[in-house]
Amino acid sequence: MSALILALAAGAVVGLALGALGGGGSVLAVPALIYLLGFTPAAATTASLIIVTATSLTALYAHARTGTVHWRAGVLFAAAGLLPAAAAGAAAARLPQPVLTAAFAAVAALAAVRMLRPGRTGTGRTAVRPVKAAGVGAGLGALTGLLGVGGGFLAVPALVAVLTFEMQAAVGTSLLVISANSLASLATRGATTAGVDWAVIAPFTGAAILGAWDGKRLAAKVTGTLLQRAFAVLLMAVAAFMLIDALVRAQELGR
Repeated sequence: MSALILALAAGAVVGLALGALGGGGSVLAVPALIYLLGFTPAAATTASLIIVTATSLTALYAHARTGTVHWRAGVLFAAAGLLPAAAAGAAAARLPQPVLTAAFAAVAALAAVRMLRPGRTGTGRTAVRPVKAAGVGAGLGALTGLLGVGGGFLAVPALVAVLTFEMQAAVGTSLLVISANSLASLATRGATTAGVDWAVIAPFTGAAILGAWDGKRLAAKVTGTLLQRAFAVLLMAVAAFMLIDALVRAQELGR
């Protein structure tokens, strides 16, 4: 199967996840780039940030049109993650590839577990709890910079639990957080973006953007619980595969 077809198919799945769930797409983008398209883990995290930034901004626009983005609270939440995202992005290039792969597998497994757990229902209030919001926002920023993930799979439950958002508002606002963190991390990776294979990334990103619009429509027709459980099962399989791969690579390096 050609790289173009693989890029289009993977991009569509990533976009669907971001549009429907407000996150999770980047957790699939990185392994797709590594195992389907032959990227190194370091190059995959940089490419993932490009894809996630473009797709999140598109999905953010779609949610903003329907009024499900709380801008003030989202900006405050995202601001705490900007510096950690930039710092972690600069540090990511110095880590061994098996370490990056293993860390990503752990994050994917965490995302799957959180999606399988019963979700809390927000009250719809948007009063910010500054200390908690800053702590969670900083953690999400660091995760974005280090592993090339937007952190939406953690941002959505955090917005529900910490800021007591309703689910739709949490999904829309999480896209603002993802976009801000991804842009901050990309700013520290200017040198690595020059080596990105745009012949693969461009169609991947285009398919993801189109998929994000379809994901938003899908979310209106299918229950969120069903979507989350299906996605969680897929993530758990990806996490197991990546962890095994990281262990094998680490053993090879140790010989």
